[in-house]
This record gives sequence, C-alpha cells and structure tokens, in this order.
Amino acid sequence: MTDAARPSISPAAARMRRHRQRQREGMHCLTVQLRETEIDVLIHKGLLKPEMRHSKNAIINALHAFFDHTLSRMP
Repeated sequence: MTDAARPSISPAAARMRRHRQRQREGMHCLTVQLRETEIDVLIHKGLLKPEMRHSKNAIINALHAFFDHTLSRMP
C-alpha cells in the first residue's frame, strides 16, 4: 500500500497508541504540581540550572534525574 493510499490516523488515535505503548513499557503519565521551593531544591542539588527554572522540559529532566538518583537506592 502506498503512502497516498494509506488512511491517515486521527490525532486522538495516535495519542491512544502512544498511551498504550507507554503502558506496555511500564510507564505512567502523570501531572505533577511543584512548589517554587521544590524547584529551589532541584537547583540547590545541582539538577537544574537557575536560569532554567521556568523551562518545563528542564524541570522534567531534573525530576527524572532526581528520581533516578533517589529511587535507584531502593533496598
């Protein structure tokens, strides 16, 4: 089947596919609210640069680094 003959996938169907793929991989997508003081701690720990405190992607990366560091020490 050529690309032109292939039916397009709706955005909703694409989101559902990504959601199901994350579930198969054991991932969970959550919304988390952070206090300014919690962002300050990420900066203090060196996980987030002060100038990136308003960058959503930088904060997400800092949280992942924090989780990797703290949760990998589970007994």
